[in-house]
Amino acid sequence: MNTISLALNGAGRVLMAGLAFGVGLPVIYALAMRILTLGAATVVDPDGKAVLRPTPLGKAIAALLMLAIVGGVALGITIIVAAGLGKAVSFEHVIPLLVDKKK
Repeated sequence: MNTISLALNGAGRVLMAGLAFGVGLPVIYALAMRILTLGAATVVDPDGKAVLRPTPLGKAIAALLMLAIVGGVALGITIIVAAGLGKAVSFEHVIPLLVDKKK
């Protein structure tokens, strides 16, 4: 019975990581793009084309969300590379650090 609980625990962790990296990052990207349009003004340029002018606040919030996406991708790559080098990523001091795997 202990084996089943361990398997379900591992499956739950894989599910959470999949949701965070598989669904979470595209949702954050969609929010960033949507925030760019909030309060934005549509201006017609001299050529007759409609141009969307985002607000500075919208640009700043979208930039922060994009920075979070880049950080998530960098963290994912770090975890993959660490596993290949026989190391692990530790969040013991909040900042992710590469440490030797515990045996």
